Amino acid sequence: MQVELTAADGHRLSAWCAGPDDAPRSLVMIQEIFGVNRHMRRLADHVAAQGYAVIVPALFDRVERGVELNYAAEDVARGRELRGKVPDAGVMADVEAAAAALPASAARGIIGYCWGGTVAWWGATRSGSFRAAVGYYGGGVAGTRHEAPRCPVQMHFGETDASIPLSDVDAFRAAQPGVEVFVYPGAGHGFACEDRGSYDPDATALAEGRALAFLARHLG
Repeated sequence: MQVELTAADGHRLSAWCAGPDDAPRSLVMIQEIFGVNRHMRRLADHVAAQGYAVIVPALFDRVERGVELNYAAEDVARGRELRGKVPDAGVMADVEAAAAALPASAARGIIGYCWGGTVAWWGATRSGSFRAAVGYYGGGVAGTRHEAPRCPVQMHFGETDASIPLSDVDAFRAAQPGVEVFVYPGAGHGFACEDRGSYDPDATALAEGRALAFLARHLG
């Protein structure tokens, strides 16, 4: 279901909602650089079926509304262009608006993929709204690895990710020994997206099992 949110600075954005209003656990789910596209909506619906209330804010609405990209080279370039125009402070304002829209009685977590993996890390370090955070292949986490998380964090990376060298993963792990970090042998960037050529169903299943167990542990 599509809804409209209003951030603290007055910006209005759309969001995709899934799951029951009385769910005991809830998640803000953060998009890749391709917008709230078919993959993100399908993923939100899948996680909601596990008993979560899920909301996916359209972070690109600050630049262009209704963005839904695919995974061709020109879409990657367009997604990077859009992401470069969205201020980090605006991202976090939209994340907070999404968190506030979740059921008040549900324990809140944040999960993100690609760019969203970095934003999920910021959700742990720059927000007090979440009790747990999970990030998949967030390329920006190494650059902000010295920020202090306010909740438990779990991270997932592909061993052969061309955009996130293992040296970045090692640097993050060294800076954050309290964070759970998993690397998936042979998996590339975007390994959990069924619409990408890099999709790895085995790594996806293993990561999802770990993520759901982690969230259940910390969200109660």
